[in-house]
Amino acid sequence: MTFSWPWALLSVLVVPLILAIRWWALRRRRRAAVRVTSIALVRAALPGRTRWTRRIPPALFVAGLVLLAVGAARPQASVAVPMRSATILLALDTSASMCATDVDPNRLTAARKAAADFIESQRGGPRIGLVTFAGSAGLLVPPTDDTDELIEALDGLTVGRGTAIGQAMLASIDAIAEVDPSVPPTGANATAGGAEQGYAGAAIVVLTDGANTQGVAPETAAEEAALRRLRVFTIGFGTTNPAPMVCENSQFDGRGFGGFGGWGGGRGGFDRGGRNIRSIDEPTLKEIARTTGGSYHRAENADQLQDALDSLPGSFKVIRERVDTAAFFAGGGALLVVTALSLSLWWNRPRTPIR
Repeated sequence: MTFSWPWALLSVLVVPLILAIRWWALRRRRRAAVRVTSIALVRAALPGRTRWTRRIPPALFVAGLVLLAVGAARPQASVAVPMRSATILLALDTSASMCATDVDPNRLTAARKAAADFIESQRGGPRIGLVTFAGSAGLLVPPTDDTDELIEALDGLTVGRGTAIGQAMLASIDAIAEVDPSVPPTGANATAGGAEQGYAGAAIVVLTDGANTQGVAPETAAEEAALRRLRVFTIGFGTTNPAPMVCENSQFDGRGFGGFGGWGGGRGGFDRGGRNIRSIDEPTLKEIARTTGGSYHRAENADQLQDALDSLPGSFKVIRERVDTAAFFAGGGALLVVTALSLSLWWNRPRTPIR
């Protein structure tokens, strides 16, 4: 539990002050005691309560004051966010290497089908957005609960040069910020966050088959996500086996990219036969997940990719956020104070005079 106004806890000091005043009043009462000739008259005048019963109202009153003081400090608790209220950004790699046929029929088609199945399985659940990246990154579909719009957008994916993983993560952060006011966009100040403060009700899933070759470094983007309490789940897709490059709606025809026999960069590239030899930058993908509190998944075929995506909702269910609980403490404190006063008035009501 944390407090928005911790200095307000100083109001608890009023409790020992009240106890000191009560002790002083009792001490004076003993000094002002009077003598009576009949013990029976004294017993008749005293309320018919035991010693412990007389202490109940003061105890309730003190407990109520403590709860009111805690409520004044605006306590906050970390609670689980229902899955339907979460936001998921899928960042899909559409670089040229996604045309490799080491995954049947090719990586892009397999990734598109797995993403579509995942989106369909979340119908009626969290909002989902799509970001695609090659040499640059762009928001394809803002976070929405329109499953059909998302699946239709997947059908039009095309490939391009380069791999901008870091830029894709920044684009995902901005897309989340558009629908979640608690997440500052890139360029805005953000305070450090993490598991101890609770994660935001949003997450990013990055699916890539290579390494960052352009734009901002993925490690830098991961730090930006961590500052906003956004978890990033990374998936490394594909094998290291050279394979022909075949994609629909692309410039690949099996001879290379755009007529160039060889093109590469980063960790690997393509040979002169248009075959993919790019390797996945697993250390960077693992570091992204570690920095943000997410997890890394390796998928070498379509089934493993589907399993990786299907396992993610279980992680999204444990997303936590901070909730102000001041009202509960204030209400409980007020109830105890009122109960204490009521019991005190009831038990000390005038008794029927003795005739």
